[in-house]
Amino acid sequence: MTSQTAHEQTRILVQAAAAACESKKAQDTRILELDPVDSGLADFFLVTSATNDRQAVAIADEIELRLKRDFGAYAHSVEGRRLGEWILLDYVDFVVHVFLTERRAFYDIERLRKSARPFTPEEFDAELKSALAKKTRAARAKSGEEKKATPAPKKVARKAVSAKRAAPKKKTGVAKRAPAKKAAKKAAKRKR
Repeated sequence: MTSQTAHEQTRILVQAAAAACESKKAQDTRILELDPVDSGLADFFLVTSATNDRQAVAIADEIELRLKRDFGAYAHSVEGRRLGEWILLDYVDFVVHVFLTERRAFYDIERLRKSARPFTPEEFDAELKSALAKKTRAARAKSGEEKKATPAPKKVARKAVSAKRAAPKKKTGVAKRAPAKKAAKKAAKRKR
């Protein structure tokens, strides 16, 4: 798998996690595309807020459920679920932070990652669709070039095949032998 394909798959997982946040009424969901200098840590951070600890746990549970069910992706580690103030789901290529609103303001991860490109889920979705459409166009263009490069089969060969199909088939086997046997029987009767 190429790094470009892996990056696109990670984007799809992040998009699914953001959709799970929205389904549980998370607030102010942001996706941070980390600078390549920070990419040793992860490619993306998904940061969202909840109004209380029960909602934070519900958001984290929904993210885990969807990614496991739809993509077979499991978090490598989960921290903070018991208190529910700051739940961290580490999927290696991206990390989900589910904060209580007060804790998010206190830690202010967006400020700590100034070099990251911030996205709303809608902007992220639009960029992902654009990237996938560009990749599709490139693949189709490459496929079209390959079709042009290979010569079409000659029409003469097609006519020969259709002539063979149209020609009546010769009868073989039992049909040929039966008249020969009848003729032999008639000849034997005549001799008698």
